[in-house]
Amino acid sequence: MVQELSVCSSKALATVPPPLALSLLWWGVGCKHKLPFRGHPAVWSTQLLYLHHVHTAPKSGSPVEKLLDVDRFFFSPCVNLLLYPAMWFLGHTTYSPAGMCQSQQPVVLKEKTFHFVDRYLYPLRLCDDALRDVMARFQAEMVKGLGRDTNPTAAVKMLPSFVRSLPDGSEKGDFLAVDLGGSQFRAHQVKVFADGKQSSQLESKVYPTPKEVTEGNGAELFDYIADCLSDFMETKNLKHKKLPLGFTFSFPCKQTKLEEGVLLAWTKHFKVRGVQDTDVVSSLRRALQKHKDIDVDVLALVNDTVGTMMTCGYDDQRCEVGLIIGTGTNACYMEEMRHISLVEGDEGRMCINTEWGAFGDDGALDDLRTEFDRELDLGSLNPGKQLFEKMISSLYLGELVRLILLKMTKEGLLFNGKVSTSLLTKGKIEMKHVSAMEKDKEGLSNTKEILTDLNLFPSEEDCVAVQHVCTIVSFRSANLCAAALAAILTRLRENKKLLRMRTTVGIDGGLYKTHPKYAGRLHKAVRRLVPTCDVRFVLSAGGSGRGAALVTAVAHRLAAQRRRLHAALSPFLLPLAVLRDVRDSMRAELEYGLKRETQGKATVKMLPTYVCGTPDGTEKGKFLALDLGGTNFRVLLVKIKSGRRRSVQMYNKIFAIPLEIMQGTGEELFDHIVQCIADFLEYMGIKGARLPLGFTFSFPCRQASIDKVRTAAQNGFRWQLCVCLVSDIILGKGDLLEFDLDIVAVVNDTVGTMMTCGYEDPNCEIGLIAGTGSNVCYMEDMKNIEIVEGNEGKMCINTEWGAFGDNGCIDHIRTKYDREVDEGSLNPGKQRYEKMTSGMYLGEIVRQILIDLTKQGLLFRGQISESLRKRGIFETKFLSQIESDRLALLQVRRVLRQLGLDSTCDDSIIVKEVCGVVSTRAARLCGAGLAAVLEKKRENRGVERLQITVGVDGTLYKLHPHFSRVLQETVKELAPQCDVTFMLSEDGSGKGAALITAVAKRLHNVGQK
Repeated sequence: MVQELSVCSSKALATVPPPLALSLLWWGVGCKHKLPFRGHPAVWSTQLLYLHHVHTAPKSGSPVEKLLDVDRFFFSPCVNLLLYPAMWFLGHTTYSPAGMCQSQQPVVLKEKTFHFVDRYLYPLRLCDDALRDVMARFQAEMVKGLGRDTNPTAAVKMLPSFVRSLPDGSEKGDFLAVDLGGSQFRAHQVKVFADGKQSSQLESKVYPTPKEVTEGNGAELFDYIADCLSDFMETKNLKHKKLPLGFTFSFPCKQTKLEEGVLLAWTKHFKVRGVQDTDVVSSLRRALQKHKDIDVDVLALVNDTVGTMMTCGYDDQRCEVGLIIGTGTNACYMEEMRHISLVEGDEGRMCINTEWGAFGDDGALDDLRTEFDRELDLGSLNPGKQLFEKMISSLYLGELVRLILLKMTKEGLLFNGKVSTSLLTKGKIEMKHVSAMEKDKEGLSNTKEILTDLNLFPSEEDCVAVQHVCTIVSFRSANLCAAALAAILTRLRENKKLLRMRTTVGIDGGLYKTHPKYAGRLHKAVRRLVPTCDVRFVLSAGGSGRGAALVTAVAHRLAAQRRRLHAALSPFLLPLAVLRDVRDSMRAELEYGLKRETQGKATVKMLPTYVCGTPDGTEKGKFLALDLGGTNFRVLLVKIKSGRRRSVQMYNKIFAIPLEIMQGTGEELFDHIVQCIADFLEYMGIKGARLPLGFTFSFPCRQASIDKVRTAAQNGFRWQLCVCLVSDIILGKGDLLEFDLDIVAVVNDTVGTMMTCGYEDPNCEIGLIAGTGSNVCYMEDMKNIEIVEGNEGKMCINTEWGAFGDNGCIDHIRTKYDREVDEGSLNPGKQRYEKMTSGMYLGEIVRQILIDLTKQGLLFRGQISESLRKRGIFETKFLSQIESDRLALLQVRRVLRQLGLDSTCDDSIIVKEVCGVVSTRAARLCGAGLAAVLEKKRENRGVERLQITVGVDGTLYKLHPHFSRVLQETVKELAPQCDVTFMLSEDGSGKGAALITAVAKRLHNVGQK
């Protein structure tokens, strides 16, 4: 027999420090009563205490409120029963609700009531470890939902929304939105102002959604929506305008584009026939077409969660998560495209509608679902579906409380065991009742009033118990929601590779907004679960309808931007017919350059190199090689071994060429070169040796023989004395520094590339450079070279194709950006083909395009930064980095920040697209030129099909992520009868020069014999 406990009055205890008062209480009760409870005797006593006299409203920061903030304390099977006496002892006044017992003495519940509360509410308790486990499960479900192969069996569908961008403040205009999903239907007019303040004006009208519509057929539903919209437009005098519309449809849909969505399943209280597995936008359009007096263009289908995120994102650029906690529950967030295998493409981000209400439909949460959850599910419209939502959303929490109270009453633990008809009736307890019962001040009086309306006759103990049930149920809802949200926040942080992240979550929904304690519980749980995320929670202003209008506004803006971007970039998109014309023009220029009578006027000079053979494997000896062409000058000692163990060993030293020498006189340049040679020979300890020398000279040269050339400078060099006999100058100056060299060959870097690859593959007869500059050489039949005497054998021709087009033959494919780059170069009007294909100029073309797009307001918020005004900031390496498949957009943004360009995610996408278009055109033009050379080689040999190897060098070809592939694909298209092997050259400029020298010595020796 349980005796009532006599406890001293609150007035007396008020004079005792709270911790001491609680200790005295624990000790006194524990010693006086031998109780049949689990655990320590000092804890048993607390399980009997369930007192009614609580403080009316604990002050913020009070000890009791802090205890309530920590669910591990609050939901402990022992401590949760201590809270009522604790609040009573720590309070300053005693609460006596109207109509209840005014006694100052605490009320003590019966022993069997506490047995029941402990037994039935314990399974709803979720400690932080349990919540972290839910986080981990949800993260695994997210990955499963995003995968193409695993999505069909995933419970959490992770539906792509095709919303790729948040508002940037430049949106403007009038937009309509309709919002279907809750207990009401809404029509909205949204005026968006591009005034720099990101302001908008919302006007709405609410329409009911009667049961005959929500449970009727599809045609009736969409006719009703169209009728409501027509009425709204008439009310607002909008029928004379053509307006874009966003459709908020708060049910899971599979989308393949923004303005299309197939309904997967109805949720909440909707069960409309004939709509599932159909495109809801098409159904809406058909209904709208019946109204001949309105002109509406449906541009976007949006989930309410996405709409919420967009609404908050309009005011806070950090907002990248949307959360609904109301009649239903759901979340969306911005995911990296590279992780969404359901959608083609890996650039940028896309909003993912998680549809997390179905989390657990595959049994993943069965261990957390209670008997009450299962009973509620069986009585719902969709048994076995939306199980997570049924544990969280306001549509179900009231019913969950009713089921718990019903069972308690049937066991005689409440209301003296008397069950009313109302308590037996489904839906009699709603979320509004639960919220009212949990209020701080009037909660208990509300509880008595609500229970009385249900024809129950509650005692004071009954009201306290019912209020406690409501708290446990709504607290679990907030904790589960926090766990799933924490999983999303963790994924966002990991996607960004951040140790700590600041972000904003946009929230909407009646449960979050109207429940007196829900928001605080959710926020604190999230902050406990993800301490590495600084989260700001923002309530959606205007709801998902305003969000749908903003999605439509963004889509409208992006469509206009896309049209202008296409206009800027379309001249770079060269169709196959244009490339064939380029190939044929190049082929004609090759012929002009070979013929005596036309060579003087030809732009492609087809310069003879006097290299008449390729390596045969017998070359050997020590050779000196010089390499001049870029910003540095190299001197190399090359050792060539022949026979079975043939090899090439190289030793080199790099010398800088100061800018004043690059742009000074020829005499100054060669003085510097000779000094560098002397330094190297001394460094290697071979100053007195006589060595054959090969000189790689990467500029257009007119050769009189293999060791005699005249040159004119380019590639950044601008000499005042630019015509000279290179070999004579070097030898003459060498005499002054006391070294003895035998200059055997002066070669172009392109020829060196061919010879290097020819040493490995005798079938290599073409050399290609695609780097700072661009050029090709190939072995031509002597009979076709009219500018050189003799018809026997072959000679390597240095095409110097960079000047192709200097006569205007490719002006029709040059863009305004090409002309701007040419006009700002060191040699205006020269090397036009090279300026469209080489790494030295591609970055500058990109910069000119970015400036133009920024002026149009398509980039960098329309502001041209000082960095963007600087010529030459876009080097080839930056283009290669930006276009790399391995780089996510966040990394692209880091590259742009290194260049002083502060970009948004959308800016990064456009910059990457611009870089891709420019480099692709370069590769295709280069491929067209190479196809002309290949076709000439095939015709020279008189074969139906040509097998040949092309030796390639140059940073653009080797380091750019796509250049080589695009070039090779273009060659296949334009020279389909040529089977080409592309071989990368190993140091063509140095090793190649030595090999040419070795071949020349071999041929010279053979000639002497």
